[in-house]
Parts: sequence; C-alpha cells; structure tokens
Amino acid sequence: MKVAIIGAGNLGLSIAKGILHSGGATTMYMTRRHLDSIRPFEEYGNVRITSDNREAVAASDILIFAVQPGHFEEILESVKDLLHENHVVISTITGFRITRMESILGTDCHIIRAMPNTAISVGRSMTCLCANEKGQKRLELAGAIFNRMGHSMVIPESQMQAATVICASGIAFWMRLIRATTQGAIQLGFDAREAQELAMHTCRGAAELLISSGSHPEEEIDRVTTPMGCTIEGLNEMEHQGLSSSLIRGIVSSFDKISQIRKA
Repeated sequence: MKVAIIGAGNLGLSIAKGILHSGGATTMYMTRRHLDSIRPFEEYGNVRITSDNREAVAASDILIFAVQPGHFEEILESVKDLLHENHVVISTITGFRITRMESILGTDCHIIRAMPNTAISVGRSMTCLCANEKGQKRLELAGAIFNRMGHSMVIPESQMQAATVICASGIAFWMRLIRATTQGAIQLGFDAREAQELAMHTCRGAAELLISSGSHPEEEIDRVTTPMGCTIEGLNEMEHQGLSSSLIRGIVSSFDKISQIRKA
C-alpha cells in the first residue's frame, strides 16, 4: 500500500510507527511543517518526508490525516483536486464529521473516520471506524490496516465521541490505574521499578484473560476471590471508597466535555 501520513505530530507518528513496524506499507510519505524531528524515519528506506501535502497525496492511495482540527479544512481544500477513485481518505480528527468532509470533497469520495489511540505505536490500539456511503466499500481495507496495529471495530458515527473517551482518553485512565497500583506496591515494600513491572504485566494479563476467554470480568474476579479472603476484602474496600463510581463519573465527565467542544 502507498500510505501518506498528513500531519506527523504525536498521533501521526504513532500511526506511522505502527504501520512501518507491521510492514503495512510499500511506500510512506510523512508530512510536517518542520521536518527535522521526523528525519530519522528516512532510515526506513521506503519513507519520504516532505512539507508538501500535495506531493504526498499525489504519490499515495491511502491518506491518513492527523492534523490539528483548525487546519484540516484548509488542507482538504488544498488537495481535493488531486483525489481520484483509488484514494481513501482516513481522518483521525476528533469532532470533524463526515458530512463536513463531504461538503469539501463531495460524496463520491471514499471517506473514513478512524479513532485510534497512542498504543498504535506498539501494535495495541483499539481503533473505531465509521464511513460515508462510498467509504463503506473500503471499511474492510481500513480494518485490515488498523488490525495490523491492534484491534478495530466499526461503529456508527453517532458513537464516535463516546468511543474517543473510552479508547483515546481511556489510555490515560488506565495509566492512572497502573500508577496507583504501582504506588500501592511500593507501599508494600517493592522498589519503584519492580512495582511498575508488577502493575503493568498484571494489567496486561487481566486484559488478555478477557480477550482470550470472552468471559465477563466478574467471572474472572470470582476465580480469584475466596470466602473471607484478601482479594474480596480489597475489592470491597475499593468499592466503599468509590472506585467504580468515580471511574464511571470520570468517563461521563470526559464525554460531557467533548460534547461541549463539539458545540463550541
């Protein structure tokens, strides 16, 4: 595949790393206004860096846009005359709806919205996808791209804001839980490095258990809780202190905020 990453900022770089590490591109163009920070990517051999978005679009088929929302419309306007039937436009821009893209590019363009998270750089992203009517024909292709870097799910566009909170903001939520577990382990006597290692791999194992088994979390909890045991004692104390309710309230608060941003 001939891929262009338009806007090689933090997310764009994560996507580029994920695609390159999985061997998912025959050629890749990466664009950025200032190129010094992305010059090391030229060492891959099949990567070209440029500040010319039109050059990247003309030489590629899969166009992944990861630019600032305020610049996206201008960039689409500047390259729309180059688009042809083989182009697939994939936007990672939060809140930029498909109808708005269609108002610039037209409805006869394969348009897909993708919401990955930063774990894409290590091949573990949860990416949500939706598309316009024309783009439905390329959803399988988009899924194949993002499945090389984790897991993808096709959802209605109306759920993209909620998915942004659960999956993109969710990385930060899980990081905070891992940090808290690390702090608890330090208090129990482990040094900081050991504590973080224990927390990270235990979190990873919990997720892998659910993915592999298809179980509900409570089923796996039941496997490690015994009557009057230490696990149920700890879980109950956490719930008394509002673990689940505070996490849910935080998720809803993030969703309320992203909804306000969209209305602004």
